[in-house]
Amino acid sequence: MLFYCNLIHDRKRLQKELLALQNDPPPGMTLNEKSVQNSITQWIVDMEGAPGTLYEGEKFQLLFKFSSRYPFDSPQVMFTGDNIPVHPHVYSNGHICLSILTEDWSPALSVQSVCLSIISMLSSCKEKRRPPDNSFYVRTCNKNPKKTKWWYHDDTC
Repeated sequence: MLFYCNLIHDRKRLQKELLALQNDPPPGMTLNEKSVQNSITQWIVDMEGAPGTLYEGEKFQLLFKFSSRYPFDSPQVMFTGDNIPVHPHVYSNGHICLSILTEDWSPALSVQSVCLSIISMLSSCKEKRRPPDNSFYVRTCNKNPKKTKWWYHDDTC
């Protein structure tokens, strides 16, 4: 019975966050309504590069996947689609090296806070380039970026 109650609570949390993203999205972000028609556990968020940044006018898509343990377990978040941003913390397969997506996750965080962190990460970039280990990582990584043991060593971007 406790598991069932937690599942209902977690669904309510997702529904609440979905409504928040629909009604008050972060700047440059829009929920792709088609992506949530069949399942509340997988969302696509359309994103536009912030004005005055290296990514101004560029369009990207973020894929959010939520496990049954959300919000206690972070969502799986990655760039998807035809345009993956060239950034020192974004691999060409869409995986994002960002600590709040793994070890620094807290249930107090939300989809909106993740979106804001990704916008901030892109907006502060000074040079478009891939991570130095991009080729090796993309060849050898798991399809789920949460299974990667990230090494957070670069705070310059």
